[in-house]
Amino acid sequence: MTRHVRTHRIGEWLPSDQKLVDAWLAHLIDETTRSPQDLHPVIREFQALIEREGDVYMLFHQMFDQLPKRPRFFADPGGAPQVRDYQHMLQLLNAVITKAPEFNKSGSVGLPINTILEWPMGTPSGTAAFLHPKVNVALRKILNEWARFLGSTDSRYVLNDEPNTGWFGKEAMAAMPDFDAMYVCEPSAPYRGFKSWDDFFTRQFRPGARPLAAPQDDAVVINACESAPYRVARDVRSHDRFWIKGQPYSLTHMLAADPATPQFVGGTVYQAYLNSLSYHRWHSPVSGIVVKTCLIPGTYYAQAQCEGLDPHGVHDSQGYLTEVATRGLIFIEADNPAIGLMCFMPIGMAEVSTCDIRVYEGQHVAKGDPLGMFHYGGSTYCLIFRPGVKLTFNLHGQTPGVDSSNILVNAPIATVEN
Repeated sequence: MTRHVRTHRIGEWLPSDQKLVDAWLAHLIDETTRSPQDLHPVIREFQALIEREGDVYMLFHQMFDQLPKRPRFFADPGGAPQVRDYQHMLQLLNAVITKAPEFNKSGSVGLPINTILEWPMGTPSGTAAFLHPKVNVALRKILNEWARFLGSTDSRYVLNDEPNTGWFGKEAMAAMPDFDAMYVCEPSAPYRGFKSWDDFFTRQFRPGARPLAAPQDDAVVINACESAPYRVARDVRSHDRFWIKGQPYSLTHMLAADPATPQFVGGTVYQAYLNSLSYHRWHSPVSGIVVKTCLIPGTYYAQAQCEGLDPHGVHDSQGYLTEVATRGLIFIEADNPAIGLMCFMPIGMAEVSTCDIRVYEGQHVAKGDPLGMFHYGGSTYCLIFRPGVKLTFNLHGQTPGVDSSNILVNAPIATVEN
């Protein structure tokens, strides 16, 4: 029997060619070994936390000690030199947060920190460490500092036409066809007119590039992000064992026990994920009134322990992340009474993954209007509907899962019966 090997994982955040990840991590390790740098203040603060707090100190030792004593685990998931211990981990993090990502075909494009942490965060102690509130506060400070750099003009150096590593080079343009015609930019200007790496990452479509489906028909729900369908779940419970295999949704935890939670028990959740090379802004799936928005602090590198020591575990943990990861909530009272109250929930997956909400309570949004955006990092999101909302999904011929492909933003994904 021929074994199927999946070559692209979760929106291509991870590579089709693992050798490129090996080379990237090996180069980073070599660079930090040959030219060690003083630790950035936020990295020193993280080090102080690890060495001050007994439970954190134990976990950051044990996560490396718990790797199986087999050759596969003496190196990173592709066979390159491994991250040896937490001190080595800190050195590598220190190097990453003052760099903008060059283009390449590996996972280091989307998740360089995740690449550093792949094996240890899959251990029992890694699971506990990256759920630890104080660890996530420290990680948020590190990611905020990196985000500050990525939002600066200094980060534009990778927006060049170098054939293999430039974001406007031959390989990148092949991965992002019709870029100049599709996105708002100035093709003849330096850096194509982008002010920073983040400005490039959050680029906008030109008018007309993504037509709005059925603008006058409130029965049609559109795709809120340029994204691939991951899961459709019906009759979702208030509480469930979201950490087990299959990662069922647990609404009370997803919605952080918001008072509106009981209205959604027994309802439907649609989850989709974004492509690292694509569009990262959110659009309203329905027309209606924004009744509440909030940001829920959470984890950044926690993955479901049921996924085990899998280099792609964070991606296969997307259901689990809806309950524990940093995320936003935008509740919308739809104009269509057959929908009523629904919720759009953006979820940050690793790296910066800022959920940037750009609407306010009481605002009326038309279907397709902007709601906000993800900044640099992996991303997934959910649409949550109440029970009794009769949804017929149109996933454009696809079965939800990690091998699905992007459906265009503003395209129809469901119809509601009145």
